[in-house]
Amino acid sequence: MNQEYKMCTRCIMDTSDPDISFDSNDVCNHCINFDNNARKTWDPSEAGKKNLDLIIENIKRQNKKRSYDCILGISGGMDSSYLALILKEYRLRVLAVHVDGGWNSELAVSNIQKIINYCDFDLFTHVVDWSEMRDLQLAYFKSGISNLDVPQDHVFFAVLHKQAIKNNCNVFMSGGNVASEFVFPPNWHGDAMDSISLRDIHKKFGQKKLKKYETISFLDWNILFRLRGFKQIRPLNYLPYEIDKAADRLKQIGWRIYPRKHGESIFTKFFQNYFLPTRFNYDKRRPHLSSRILSGQITRKSAIELIEQPLYDDQELYDDKKFVAKKLGISVEELDSYISIPKLNYSDYKNWGRYKKILDKAKRIYLRFFHK
Repeated sequence: MNQEYKMCTRCIMDTSDPDISFDSNDVCNHCINFDNNARKTWDPSEAGKKNLDLIIENIKRQNKKRSYDCILGISGGMDSSYLALILKEYRLRVLAVHVDGGWNSELAVSNIQKIINYCDFDLFTHVVDWSEMRDLQLAYFKSGISNLDVPQDHVFFAVLHKQAIKNNCNVFMSGGNVASEFVFPPNWHGDAMDSISLRDIHKKFGQKKLKKYETISFLDWNILFRLRGFKQIRPLNYLPYEIDKAADRLKQIGWRIYPRKHGESIFTKFFQNYFLPTRFNYDKRRPHLSSRILSGQITRKSAIELIEQPLYDDQELYDDKKFVAKKLGISVEELDSYISIPKLNYSDYKNWGRYKKILDKAKRIYLRFFHK
């Protein structure tokens, strides 16, 4: 049943999130979750900075005989670019990894080069086979699900994982952060790391075999990742991370800001700013701005003013549609046709959900009997 429209009185999340709930004051579950859980991983204070200093010291000590202290996935976007500057300040030996899925904007290419040159990091670039990426992305259009960015997201983390093994490096530095990304409606996304789901969708709608496209298995992602001693660190959660100040600092080295979050990928720009809101009424600005409200970076009034601005102007949308359609080898009419096909959910395809339930149950049993 469709909910009556409602927007949170504290942030700007609304009933476009089908799983949203509200308390008696019309404050949403995302805000309540922030109050209850954000401080477990987020401490942008002097104490947080001291904790990060200790973490970095341990990383340097543990990896002094290895070629690299850590691996950083870099897209050219704001979060990973700013994090690169932080890692340079700590004098970490960083292997930067970039995955070119075929959609890099010219600005993204320029920004990545600016970061690498300034930080003097080693860079490994993996170029995805375009014929396979194209086939997989078209399969996702035909699948009817909401997250068309899975082909890019999945291969990014799969390549990072492979490079970690190859270079005997067990620390992943992530630009993920509470300040701008805490609010996250799971129903909008599904699990991008789910290779079972990815292969089922491709089997049903793809036209060629995926021979070169890198994937990551359930065993690797959910079990061996930890058994191999891999760990993910999110340094921006230990520091004051404000988007405007980060952008000003990046501009000092010649990095240029994107008009929109994730504007480094032409496909992601089109997908998030046209396809998702048009087909599903999912506006990715809502969780992003809501996160910034909750972390004190922006007022709710300002967020409402920003969310009311158009996602695209007519000419830019026309140009991007033509570009995306041409690159995918289809007509603009076919691209538009995917707006109206039946909507399906991540759970409508084979996935590793039941395996995760079994694993979670095993973890609970282990903790109950061995960690009393």
